[in-house]
Amino acid sequence: MTLTDPIADMLTRIRNAVRVSKPRADVLGSRMASGIAAVLKQEGYIEDFKVIDDDKQGLVRIYLKYGPEGQPLITTIKRESRPGRRDYRSVEKLPRVLNGLGIAVVSTSRGIMSDRQCREAKIGGELLATVS
Repeated sequence: MTLTDPIADMLTRIRNAVRVSKPRADVLGSRMASGIAAVLKQEGYIEDFKVIDDDKQGLVRIYLKYGPEGQPLITTIKRESRPGRRDYRSVEKLPRVLNGLGIAVVSTSRGIMSDRQCREAKIGGELLATVS
């Protein structure tokens, strides 16, 4: 089975796991998936992630994070740039998700960063996803 958009598949697997309160989600391994997981961990949306090496492509196991009463920290996770319509933004045009309460995940020439890191570094890039 070939995937035309592995990032959308990753976000859908996370979204579905959060909806049914699963403790973890397994996604297909890639450097892009690891980078997105690192940004989500750094911003506090997930507990941790682990790259699992199997004899094929590999997996990224994402350990989801919930509040003290079991409420999910990720309420919405949306793919912005798609293979058919890439969305490149300058640093001035990066969105402020929920007026700064959420994050935007951006692929830059310096790697995958959150919108806050992009503003600090004054660098734009491809807007991959928004998370709140």
